[in-house]
Amino acid sequence: MSERIIAACDGASKGNPGPAAWAWVVADAQGRPERWEAGPLGKATNNVAELTALEKLLESTDPAVPIEVRMDSQYAMNAVTKWIAGWKRNGWRTAAGQPVANRDLVTRIDSLLTGRTVDFLYVPAHQVGGDHLNAIADQAAGEAAVTQKAAGTSRGAQEMPIPAPVEATTGPRSRATKKTSAKSHPARPTGTIRAKFAGRCHCGQPYAAKDLIAKSQRGWGHPDCRRPEAETAG
Repeated sequence: MSERIIAACDGASKGNPGPAAWAWVVADAQGRPERWEAGPLGKATNNVAELTALEKLLESTDPAVPIEVRMDSQYAMNAVTKWIAGWKRNGWRTAAGQPVANRDLVTRIDSLLTGRTVDFLYVPAHQVGGDHLNAIADQAAGEAAVTQKAAGTSRGAQEMPIPAPVEATTGPRSRATKKTSAKSHPARPTGTIRAKFAGRCHCGQPYAAKDLIAKSQRGWGHPDCRRPEAETAG
């Protein structure tokens, strides 16, 4: 039996409300991702997607093993760890007297949390150098929201979803600064960015974190691997 599970879950809604989905990824005690799942929700809000992701994760893990859950949704985390006690005292009404939104999901998660050791960890989303498990769950949820198809290890997926790279931003810069930077650093090929995480190109070969990569119709990969596709399209 594992001594500890590390996991992340995330939800996505394209439109909020809009096409939505949930996803989770489970890692070993050292944080190495082992399995993942994602599923569609039809039209739903982001909060519903986030809560559902947590529900699905708890359902899919052994309640006898302590688990660390990483999330980028403060709403979902606070709902089941802080606010729920007050909601119960108030007859499932908010401090403003309104019915608690998503009560069915919150109560289901509350029952899944009972009797097990769960440590929640808030991790900001879409950050350079951010949490790698959250980035995988975010990518899986986003893809499932678009395709509205279930995916994951139990459905034959052999690899983890590859998160879209996040490029650092430094805010507005003066024209003089831009000119200096252009002289100091070689220009990158058009449409490329540096990978946040190591991944695998659609050609089958890997790329490392900080390597230049580009997006094609087949996904992220080596800049050279998009050329044949572009030439064929022309």
